[in-house]
Amino acid sequence: MEADRDAIPHGDPLALFDAWLAEAELSEPDDANAMAVATSTTGGLPSLRMLLLKGHGPDGFVFYTNAESRKGGEIRANPRAALLFHWKSLHRQVRIEGPLAEVSADMADAYFASRHPDSRFGSAASDQSRPLDARATYLDRVAALRQQHPDGAVPRPPHWTGFRLTPERIEFWMGREYRLHERRLFVRAGSGWSSSLLYP
Repeated sequence: MEADRDAIPHGDPLALFDAWLAEAELSEPDDANAMAVATSTTGGLPSLRMLLLKGHGPDGFVFYTNAESRKGGEIRANPRAALLFHWKSLHRQVRIEGPLAEVSADMADAYFASRHPDSRFGSAASDQSRPLDARATYLDRVAALRQQHPDGAVPRPPHWTGFRLTPERIEFWMGREYRLHERRLFVRAGSGWSSSLLYP
């Protein structure tokens, strides 16, 4: 145990995230890029849901959603969020916090066009988070879009977009035997990062 007592080193947290995600893609049975995304209202009421990370790099972490959904409304009102990746197979998790900004229309168009046609139909037909009288209503809307766009080239709805979280805090957690876990918190400091270990 002495040899790896500091297995989460100080350094570049974005490079460390890349390495951990790459390992998770080999060991997790489904969706290593799945993350819990927490938002809140201007009044401080929290909400949480699972989404898929669709891009990341030095400029931040990107996900896509319907901006007219509950989460979209919360983001518009209070553009900050927290992300949580939990890779049970590796006994690891990463928490990321920071402000959100909408991606460009060109970027949203490109990602929407890359999706499977059925996913595009499903997104375009959905009034996400709003009341639905019957599932058949939604499926009928999907079918109507299929008829209108038999080639699958349904245009991106203007309210379907992406958001990029610029990380200000990134915390890495590693599970240890007997719950002697390891945690390291990185905090953005100018153009770099400071870090410190935390008690588990």
